[in-house]
Amino acid sequence: MNEKANGKAWIVSADMGYGHQRTAYPLKHLAFKDRVITANNYPGIPEPDKKIWEGQYNFYNFISKFHEVPLIGRLAFKIFDAFQKIAPFYPRRSRSKSNTVLKSIYSLFKKGWGRDLIEKLKKENPNLPFVATFFIPAFMAEFFKYPGDIFCIVTDTDAARTWVPLNPSASRIKYLAPTDRVAERLALYGVKKENIISTGFPLPMENIGQNYEVIKEDLRTRILNLDPAGDYRQRYGTLIKKHLGNLAEKPNHPLTILFAVGGAGAQKKLAASILKGLKQSIEADKLKIILSAGTRKEVNVFFIKSIDKLKLSRHLGGNLEIIFTPHLFEFFRQFNQALRRTDILWTKPSELSFYAALGLPIIIAPAIGSQEDFNKEWLVKLGAGLPQKNPAYANQWLFDLLNEGWFAQASLDGFLEAEKFGVNNIARAISK
Repeated sequence: MNEKANGKAWIVSADMGYGHQRTAYPLKHLAFKDRVITANNYPGIPEPDKKIWEGQYNFYNFISKFHEVPLIGRLAFKIFDAFQKIAPFYPRRSRSKSNTVLKSIYSLFKKGWGRDLIEKLKKENPNLPFVATFFIPAFMAEFFKYPGDIFCIVTDTDAARTWVPLNPSASRIKYLAPTDRVAERLALYGVKKENIISTGFPLPMENIGQNYEVIKEDLRTRILNLDPAGDYRQRYGTLIKKHLGNLAEKPNHPLTILFAVGGAGAQKKLAASILKGLKQSIEADKLKIILSAGTRKEVNVFFIKSIDKLKLSRHLGGNLEIIFTPHLFEFFRQFNQALRRTDILWTKPSELSFYAALGLPIIIAPAIGSQEDFNKEWLVKLGAGLPQKNPAYANQWLFDLLNEGWFAQASLDGFLEAEKFGVNNIARAISK
């Protein structure tokens, strides 16, 4: 049986925060033998390879958390971020010249980093497309001469030069671009145009449906919570009717905000500030807050302690909820389920920025890193995100924005303007 013709592929991710694995999760049905491979933690990974990956992972987590330390932490992160910084797009010009980070990555390949993974995949099935959600496994596949097609999914709204090989014009890696800006940027880096495919970001199909049925069902209720005064519906009733049909008669859940912490656990303290700022509304049953602790036990413990300190423990299981499980894909499943009863997503502008396409208005927490600055800019331009104001006064500005219709507008803008069927587009691209 030709597995490629059957739509299967090697889906290869990396455990470097949630972003690259969250990107792989909606593609798990395409994975050969239902295995999504984690490049830095697969069965039988050689100890030297594992140590290199662990060094990168530990430094990433450390610097992400250290960013919260006043002055010295931010200075250290600024120095680190300079190595992955995305240059301004204008003036538009060739930016194919390599950088120090890339050269150091390739020097590790020359010492054998990644050879074991690629040789194992070549031995098991060399004809499958190799689809990476992080650039390093894609580079490994090319360097160690994986014979099948090699694809790399970009996981932000723009991309740093580091995402492209040393010699991009000679590379056969095909890029799956989530935005037009990424496609333009890759061309400036020297990637051949035939190796750039615009697909959109792979969003969870359980939140969309094959014909928009799920996303529309959720929006027909969400709009009611996001437009309590009804002014937005009155002004844009024709537009809403055209794209959503008849709205629900009443909401099926209270006004709900989901706050998501990144994989490194950075910004968990922001959750405590949000709870404090919205305590009055939580106690008055004016809204529900879902805190996403992900797979990190220490973040879950911090959330519980913060809730207890604010004397809000009696609301757990009611107006307060925590998403926590040590199992990554189970976390993604629970998170996606929770999104269906969420009205506003509050998060730093990570890969979750793309979830605005689900009709979820985003309160944009402070960015961590150059790529998140560009994600924030994309959200604001799209009209789907609103930068957070002082969490201490969230009880005031949140409801002002709500009553003025800004969240309802952001919800529709994201739904109408952003690509939703990245999963289908990627499946078609890799099966050609």
